[in-house]
Amino acid sequence: MRLLITLLRISVFITLSSALLGAAAVLGAYLYLAPGLPSVDTLKDIQLQTPLRVYTQQGDLIAVFGEMRRKPLALDEVPELMRQAFLAAEDDRFFQHPGVDYQGILRAAWHLLRTGEKEQGGSTITMQLARNFFLSSERTYTRKLREIFLALRMEQELSKREILELYLNKIYLGNRAYGVGAAAEVYYGLDADRLGLSQMAMIAGLPKAPSSYNPIANPQRALERRNYVLGRMLELGFIDRAAYHAARKQPVTERFHDPEVAVSAPYVAEMVRAEMVARFGEQAYTGGYKVYTTVNSKLQRAASQALRQGLIAYDKRHGYRGPEGHVDEESLTDETAWTAALSDYAAHGGLQPALVLEVQDRHAAVYLKGGRRAELGWEGLSWAQRYVDENARGPQPQTAADVLARGDIVRVTQDDEGTWRLSQVPDVSGALVSLDPKNGAIMALVGGFDFNYSSFNRAIQAQRQPGSAFKPFIYSAALEHGFTPASIINDAPVVFDAAGLEGVWRPENYTGKFYGPTRMRVALAQSRNMVSIRLLSSIGLKDATSHIVKFGFDTQRLPLDLSLALGSGTVTPLELAAGYTVFANGGYRIEPFLIERIEMTAGQIVYEADPAVVCNERCQQALSLQKVVDQSADGGSRAAGVARAAVEEKTRFGTGSIESRSPRHAQRVIPAANAYQMVSMMKDVIHSGTGTKAMVLNRSDLAGKTGTTNDLHDAWFSGYNTELVTTVWVGFDIPRSLGEGEVGGTAALPIWIDYMRVALKGHPESSMPQPEGMVTVRIDPQTGLLADANSEGGIFETFRSDQVPKRSALESQRVSDGLHPEQPVEVPEQLF
Repeated sequence: MRLLITLLRISVFITLSSALLGAAAVLGAYLYLAPGLPSVDTLKDIQLQTPLRVYTQQGDLIAVFGEMRRKPLALDEVPELMRQAFLAAEDDRFFQHPGVDYQGILRAAWHLLRTGEKEQGGSTITMQLARNFFLSSERTYTRKLREIFLALRMEQELSKREILELYLNKIYLGNRAYGVGAAAEVYYGLDADRLGLSQMAMIAGLPKAPSSYNPIANPQRALERRNYVLGRMLELGFIDRAAYHAARKQPVTERFHDPEVAVSAPYVAEMVRAEMVARFGEQAYTGGYKVYTTVNSKLQRAASQALRQGLIAYDKRHGYRGPEGHVDEESLTDETAWTAALSDYAAHGGLQPALVLEVQDRHAAVYLKGGRRAELGWEGLSWAQRYVDENARGPQPQTAADVLARGDIVRVTQDDEGTWRLSQVPDVSGALVSLDPKNGAIMALVGGFDFNYSSFNRAIQAQRQPGSAFKPFIYSAALEHGFTPASIINDAPVVFDAAGLEGVWRPENYTGKFYGPTRMRVALAQSRNMVSIRLLSSIGLKDATSHIVKFGFDTQRLPLDLSLALGSGTVTPLELAAGYTVFANGGYRIEPFLIERIEMTAGQIVYEADPAVVCNERCQQALSLQKVVDQSADGGSRAAGVARAAVEEKTRFGTGSIESRSPRHAQRVIPAANAYQMVSMMKDVIHSGTGTKAMVLNRSDLAGKTGTTNDLHDAWFSGYNTELVTTVWVGFDIPRSLGEGEVGGTAALPIWIDYMRVALKGHPESSMPQPEGMVTVRIDPQTGLLADANSEGGIFETFRSDQVPKRSALESQRVSDGLHPEQPVEVPEQLF
């Protein structure tokens, strides 16, 4: 008995000593490691590394930039079944233990002693979170102790819900997906709340080994892991047996999904990315910024489609350049070989690469990526006359063999009726820019046929000669120096000494003809070169340049000679469009801008654009009415009610209606009368001049100007109404002739028309009101002078009241005295 008591005493002593030694060891380890443990307080303000997202004005996704795919979710946004799936797979006692599950640790230790193998279960969700945020992934006992101590500390500072939310957003789940929100998008292309049970279990099985259990790379192992998670959920009572069996029957359907871009605008996205990196450095890719642009979703889609179709149409007019590649017939053994032949060819601008398998009479069979096959009928092949040069094509093909051969690698596209057609990536380039003239917001921008084919952004980087599209700025300068739309200028040959060039400069009109005395209005509509040169010569280069820079052009890129009249300087499409906004908005200079606001993940606004906006006379009246509303004590007075209704009905400028804060007003750079007369003259470009194709839009509020440069290197059209300004450019990146007849009205204008047809659909006509101090009178179109008072002939023209033309010496005196020989006549705006 004494021996038994002695043994018991020794056992108790050893146990207590071991416990004390263990506690002392743990305390010592804690005291040793504690100073190096990070502060848990940082978790409360943690910024998850979230990629940069770019959106349209309407909130449609344009692009995502960043190595990590992450979509942070609040815990309540994560479906309960998904939360339970992670608990079942990783830590079913999460809500019971204090951060360290001693049962799990003992179970894992016993398994290690028994088998020599490590078992999942030693690390809780809190410990995994501690490791992911603060510690390395090295497998040492020191790191494990730090993990345990840090997990215990985290449980003291954070609630269980906060820990679980951080975990579900932080954990790496393979394929660059961090967190369950990103994993749902990457593997299924869905939001987390739209996933089924089997999909949730698949994602919950990934934290243990994202590479080994990746359903894309290792579908069989992923299936086994998914079924294990489903079994654990059944054991824990999270699901019933029927749901378990139904989920187990689901096949592995996971595949990689890129971010679902709602609006394709890669040139816009790259502009935003560059600006964000300039502002925030590399943090732009991880700071969770959301950039909302000024781009309109509908307009951007229309712009991309119009430019692509226009460039393809130009390309077809000049013939088929042949296949992009060729595979020897003996290599075309089976579908594996066909797929390999196309592996290096990507789709560009909707044009799919295809391998020609068979050519018969007037049709051909082709193989497309993804195992699809297509038939090319004669209606899709007959256009393909052989390209010779920009001005010549080969004979009309008679059979498919005249165009294709077995083994050719070509481009095909499918039209709206389902017909497959032979195509080719255009060799020509182009750009389209569309601006809101009231504040400079970029509504749509396309910098080329396909960003992946060429990332050079021609909308903002291509400095090209604008040609005749520059003439309106010369004419505007002329109006400020005494000329009027009725002024007569002689369209006759002129010869200049050309300094620095051999011989002399003999400019001529595009037609090669001269038309004699011509009214300024007609000269602009018909794009008469001689008239532009004579106007510039009369004004003088210095005064003309001083006027032109008011539109925002860089004087360093404007020549100091008379070739300026023909647009021999260089501009980008964006710069030219910005210049035209001055005409469209009634004479105000605005600055184009793309970023409307920048938000953080939680919605905090870190930047908001504050553009100068056009506030014309109508706007000023609305502001006065707004003051009545603001100053009304209760907002219920009759005057306030009338004013409020007027503001709501009539007043819109910038990107929305008048706000309580005072907007910055754009600077007026040309008189309202000047802008009005220029708009009136440029309407004639469309009604009776070089832009008459635009009449197909059946609108009277459109104005614009074609542009074609020397040797047909560039084709332009800039057109507008008071709501939208759009510029289109077409040309080769390395300048060369576009070919005979490829002028602005042929190459660029159809693109503008296709875009504006969509952009203006459903919008009422919007014309500039006639400014005060202007009168409309009847003139003789041959002389530009007032028509005879008793004559029924003549045409209407609008002048500043101090510039009404004279009819005779007597009447000249009457005009100078402020007496007009003819009562001004009000006429409908559409006449101009």
